[in-house]
Amino acid sequence: MRRAIFPGSFDPLTLGHHDIIQRGITLFDELVIAIGVNADKKYMFSLEERMRFITEAFKDEPKIKVQTYRGLTVDFCKKVDANFILRGLRNPADFEFEKAIAHTNRSLTEIETVFLLTSSGKSFISSSIVRDVIRNGGDYTGLVPSTVIVK
Repeated sequence: MRRAIFPGSFDPLTLGHHDIIQRGITLFDELVIAIGVNADKKYMFSLEERMRFITEAFKDEPKIKVQTYRGLTVDFCKKVDANFILRGLRNPADFEFEKAIAHTNRSLTEIETVFLLTSSGKSFISSSIVRDVIRNGGDYTGLVPSTVIVK
């Protein structure tokens, strides 16, 4: 079985993430959306909200699982028996950052990182931009799946 994880904080899930996930499930038998938990990071949305956003967005896709993890991504890969890490790239800066992480992960394990370019119409979207729009009362609905609801 070709199992991959798509790690991130998903604070919140964006249309860019959604794009990569939709295209990623065509490459793998199973895709685990892995929500990383970092006690030192301050999140806008609770872990439960982030899990709900993702679970609801992909409720009709049996190839997708949603889990949380702490620690190294490669250790989580071993735990769930995933041989691939899926990552999305929006721009050259993303590539340089992700390349360094992929090389590090590869030096620690045999896990391969697979990169997909975000679709051009979504490449400007990031979770930090979405959070800024939300904090300032802007219309965020064109940047996230309909399952992301701000209360």
